[in-house]
Amino acid sequence: MTLDGVIQSDPEDDFKYTGWYFGYADDVTGAVIQERLKKPADLLLGRKTFDIWEPYWPTHSDFWPNVMTATKYVASNTRDSSDWQPTVFLSGDIAKKVSQLKQEDGPNLHVMGSADLLQTLFKNDLVDELHLMIFPITLGTGKRLFTAGTIPAAFKVTESQVSPNGVIIVNYERAGEVKTGEPQIEQDDQ
Repeated sequence: MTLDGVIQSDPEDDFKYTGWYFGYADDVTGAVIQERLKKPADLLLGRKTFDIWEPYWPTHSDFWPNVMTATKYVASNTRDSSDWQPTVFLSGDIAKKVSQLKQEDGPNLHVMGSADLLQTLFKNDLVDELHLMIFPITLGTGKRLFTAGTIPAAFKVTESQVSPNGVIIVNYERAGEVKTGEPQIEQDDQ
């Protein structure tokens, strides 16, 4: 995402800055992406992201073999089938269904893209970890990671590094409620 929280990068809705992240890719960000893609996980995707991925990944899976074996859980009220398997379509109360999925045994659920779905997850306190790459640019426009309705939540850093091109790579884990306090002003004894 950008410094101002934009996660959009595809040519959706005539987005002016399509592909903004490519100018900052380097060996470190590439290695982090490869490491993340090697981990076993199931995918939780919004329908728009799935529609983009469905024709692409089956013919490009040499870059990401796990995408073919991962169960793709797709939030959609308009689709209920796909030839790209294994895929499970979720409709209706997505928050309730994701909460139920999280209680099942199996690999972690990873969300990539899917800005609208992420808002539902944030509003319903269903995000346990964030694995972010924060790029040193602002765009001013585009879909953002955090929008109105995101609940207050505390996170702690579990891993971080900065790439040569200035990309902050940081993993956060949910750490309870937001802590508040008051400034402590020390007074000199005179």
